[in-house]
Amino acid sequence: MRILVTPSCERSIKKLHPNQKKSLDKAIKAIASKPEIGEAKVGDLEGIYVYKFKLVDKQWLLGYRVISSKKITLLLIGPHENFYRDLKKKD
Repeated sequence: MRILVTPSCERSIKKLHPNQKKSLDKAIKAIASKPEIGEAKVGDLEGIYVYKFKLVDKQWLLGYRVISSKKITLLLIGPHENFYRDLKKKD
């Protein structure tokens, strides 16, 4: 499975602490093994999946798009606050 990362998502990942990156890696591995694990969005965000996971003690969301059976693009990562608004801007 090939995982592509948008520049804005990459910047967010770089700001995480090492223990937070471990939680993110687990979430990415879960998505890579089963891409439909996230919640499929409709309307303005059609074609985008959002996977919810625990990052230390808070719930974070990871927005991604399945390009093909071998390729996924990570769009955005962050807490729920303003997540969907920012995701619409990225799309």
